[in-house]
Amino acid sequence: MGSKVYINGICAISAQKTFDNTTFLEEIELYNDTVINAIDPNYKEFIPPASARRMAKGIKMGIVASKLALKDATLDNIDAIITGTGLGCVRDSEKFVSAIIDHDEQFLTPTSFIQSTHNTVAGQIALELQCKGYNFTYVHGSNSFESAVLDAKLQLEHDEARHILIGGVDELAPHTIKIHRLIGHIKAESVTANTVLNSNSKGAVFGEGGNFFVLSNEQAASSYAEVQAVKLFNTLNKSSVYTQAIEFLKENKIDHIDALILGCNGDVEYDSYYEGLRDGFSNVQQLYYKQLTGEFYTASSFAYWLGAKVLKTQSIPNVVKLNSVDKKSMDSVLIYNQYRGENHSFTLLRKC
Repeated sequence: MGSKVYINGICAISAQKTFDNTTFLEEIELYNDTVINAIDPNYKEFIPPASARRMAKGIKMGIVASKLALKDATLDNIDAIITGTGLGCVRDSEKFVSAIIDHDEQFLTPTSFIQSTHNTVAGQIALELQCKGYNFTYVHGSNSFESAVLDAKLQLEHDEARHILIGGVDELAPHTIKIHRLIGHIKAESVTANTVLNSNSKGAVFGEGGNFFVLSNEQAASSYAEVQAVKLFNTLNKSSVYTQAIEFLKENKIDHIDALILGCNGDVEYDSYYEGLRDGFSNVQQLYYKQLTGEFYTASSFAYWLGAKVLKTQSIPNVVKLNSVDKKSMDSVLIYNQYRGENHSFTLLRKC
């Protein structure tokens, strides 16, 4: 076992006012919709307006969240940048494909094409920070962010790097939303944030966001939590989710947890994956978060933000509580996520 891995800086840009790190979900945006956009910070404070105009929303979210996470960790630069994304800069992909059709495959400007690749966000962050180190983007569905965490964790444990910036970023785009509506992945009826889990309908409320973290193998004054372990599964039976969770805790010599963060999104077909954990850990404080952020491929990165804040502040906002178990002190948090029955992940965060 190598060095321990700590979360030393965080920033979340989401459908809630989370980019101001001095508050912790005190003011909640209660939407009534089926698709929710991230609340934009004032990008002009971080990116020159001429550059910002040409950037897709995912890139802007990534640059601002990465700068704020670095500031939170009191660092000017890092050794590597690793991002996870499900759809990348999908707005520019749509723009380019539409331009091909509209202009009969002629007179195309290449900007949208250049900015449409999945690794654009990590590349732009590297240019902004002048970071010439390892730069990698994972595109593994709803395990994209966890894959980035795993990569960073292995490098830090083996002292191949000291500080690594990781992030999960996904943006909404009109055509993609239309397709997801057609195939029933987005709810047909609008729901309010606090009734998502009781909606009893198929599909999820879709969202977007950029959640970035500085991981280090050195504990600092700014440290939020230790990332003790991450485990990924491509497929899992509903019946084996709880047994795998117990197995995962045993592997890491943990006999109890203080909080459980679940990725329930109100999709009546797939929320049953969480039932075994909800029953098995009924005496543990249970939290959920997709009613605040919406569902997207890297939504679980918000769960890391939530877990890190809970462990550091030792407080839990009422809006994320799934049950009424009240824990006075919290040392360990288990995060479990899946999307449409695939790409399951367990993460163990510890107080440091």
